[in-house]
Amino acid sequence: MVARIYRPAKTAMQSGKAKTKSWLLEFEPETPRKVEPLMGYTSSGDMKSQIRLFFDTQEEAVAYAERNGIAYRLDEPKEAKRRKVSYSDNFKYDRQQPWTH
Repeated sequence: MVARIYRPAKTAMQSGKAKTKSWLLEFEPETPRKVEPLMGYTSSGDMKSQIRLFFDTQEEAVAYAERNGIAYRLDEPKEAKRRKVSYSDNFKYDRQQPWTH
């Protein structure tokens, strides 16, 4: 029973940063998933894979895991590179890439 503690990245379907400031503790699967032959559903008998605990800080998540005797793996977040892009750069005379329509 190993838990993974990480800060989730934003999804590709959103432009905001909702649910990315909290830390998440979730258990790694102990048994592989299997396909049910009649309907084709993917299922698992591992009930801990459904548990997702949210914490405000990394320290709270680590303290919870240590207090309850849960082995954990801590994944540090990767910070995204910020690039300053201006709308007016699309119409510059000396663009890096040619304007194509």
